Amino acid sequence: MTDVTLDARRGGFPFVLATAFLDAAGFGMVLPVLPALIASLTGEGMGAAAVEGGRLTFAYAAMLFLFSPLIGGLSDRFGRRPLLILAIASFALDNLICALAPSLAWLYLGRILSGISGSTGPVIGAYIADTTAPDDRAARFGRVGMAFGAGFMLGPALGGLVGELSPRAPFLVAALLALVNACVGWAFLKESLPVERRRLLDLAKANPFGALRFIAGAAGIGLPIVVLVLMQVAHDSLPAVWTFSLKERFGWGEREIGLTLTLVGVVMTAVTGFVVGPTVKRFGEHGAAMVGLMVAGIGFLGFAFATSGLTITPFIAGFAFIGIVGPSLTAMMSRRVSAERQGELQGAIGAVKGITMALAPIPMTELFGYFTSDAAPVRFAGAPFLLSAVLMGIALVVIGWDRRVRR
Repeated sequence: MTDVTLDARRGGFPFVLATAFLDAAGFGMVLPVLPALIASLTGEGMGAAAVEGGRLTFAYAAMLFLFSPLIGGLSDRFGRRPLLILAIASFALDNLICALAPSLAWLYLGRILSGISGSTGPVIGAYIADTTAPDDRAARFGRVGMAFGAGFMLGPALGGLVGELSPRAPFLVAALLALVNACVGWAFLKESLPVERRRLLDLAKANPFGALRFIAGAAGIGLPIVVLVLMQVAHDSLPAVWTFSLKERFGWGEREIGLTLTLVGVVMTAVTGFVVGPTVKRFGEHGAAMVGLMVAGIGFLGFAFATSGLTITPFIAGFAFIGIVGPSLTAMMSRRVSAERQGELQGAIGAVKGITMALAPIPMTELFGYFTSDAAPVRFAGAPFLLSAVLMGIALVVIGWDRRVRR
């Protein structure tokens, strides 16, 4: 490693973890108050607010899809440090805009900027690839996943408490935390990409379509990306229909559902933080991904066919093993790309995650709606989770094929 990389390696990772945590906490902090803020801006009821909330989520995810490749490419050109600090500062600005938004249009502007600044993921991934030996990357990607999970777990709780003051207050807190984080990064974060390993920005590649061409042209990337897409679509069934499914099947209220979501966050955090590394060391990256897919697939089957809250809860532990898959795939792909193209790779991964986040809820909610309607041949509120289990099975076949090809 160069002196620049070694210097960054000594102190950069704790900052990366803090950034991942604060990004996720800031995003989650505003979720409990977003419906009330939308309703106050539109003067409409909760039904109309829910529709606008869905559109805001789509706008956020669409920006991730569009800008992740550009942010990754810019970090290959100018280094990780300035892009990471700029994205964090942008996150502070967009939360401030939302806090002060006088109309719905300003709220959309804030969420669009949030999606752009949410593209810190590719820069974080590239920073880790720069400063971590290939054999240790999966464990570090897992710890970043743990930080994201902890942020998503604690953010909504803090947002609910602060939101009692005003639906705008959580946005102000999120902006303040991001601003402090940006200042700390400016003062202490070291660059991880030396000048001699940087490359010129190619705008033909630094966009979603260029990212897709990169995926198609980079040797050894295609099959892991297919697995990533299948895994993400399956994963997104939980936020899309979990609440509706438990209300439909068990008649649960917000308290019971909230407790299960907290449990999901706790177990996911534990798996990504403490299980990924040992599993990769024991089975290798391919083997760890296969273990995650198999166990998570069993979890989805449990979700699909559970007949009570008592029987569905234990399968949360199985579902949480999906947290092994992403870090294993990311580490695997980072081995197959040169050092100067790590930002481009992470941008492509971010674009894939953005488009699945935007589109995956649609088939899942439609499937749930159909199988809970009178038109369905059988009433089956667990149908989206069964589809997720099938997708995990297909992903398992694909990653097994990649393993044979690489031998």
